[in-house]
Amino acid sequence: MLTLPTPVMRFKRDPGPTEARGNDAAVERSSEAERSLLERARRLDMRAHAEIFDAHYPAIFRYLRLRLPDAELAEDLGAEVFTRLLEAMRDGRGPRESLRGWLYGVAANCVADHHRRQGLAQRSEHAVPAPSAAPDPARQAEGRLRDETLDQALRQLSEEQQHVIALRFGSEMRIREVAEAMGKSEGAVKQLQARAVARLANLVGDLGGSGA
Repeated sequence: MLTLPTPVMRFKRDPGPTEARGNDAAVERSSEAERSLLERARRLDMRAHAEIFDAHYPAIFRYLRLRLPDAELAEDLGAEVFTRLLEAMRDGRGPRESLRGWLYGVAANCVADHHRRQGLAQRSEHAVPAPSAAPDPARQAEGRLRDETLDQALRQLSEEQQHVIALRFGSEMRIREVAEAMGKSEGAVKQLQARAVARLANLVGDLGGSGA
């Protein structure tokens, strides 16, 4: 049976109640620092925008890379996310509290805009980076088949299911972080993730079996 590639399955462990309480102070400090950074960014402080880019671009790129067919396109749309942030700040708009949630919302919109431009509004694009090249042609062919099967399966998920999979397994965000980014409760995110993973596993199994 085909299994999901390791990069897709890896995600951060959600902290237990005791650990979560111990992190509250750090989270509050981080939130205060983010509000200060956003205030500087709203004043069009280019150093603040550079800090935002350095801090958030890697995760935004991983999210886009999971949902788009190639790395170059993910890089282009990743840059567009931060261009839209600057434009929003110049127009007096943009995030007031949750910078990360705003950025992921824009990233999702960039993916949808790309699909519309390509005339693929009903089709979700996805590609997983290929594993390291192996000298064995049979292994290379098996890797390509696995990625193509996962690609086809992900295209059949709903837009919301793709979004939660990309946030959890592409950007390796915790449930609480995903809930913030999606504007949902943690319970709703857990249910959505469970349904998405179950459906993805079934689709991968069906597609893999049909190709055997």
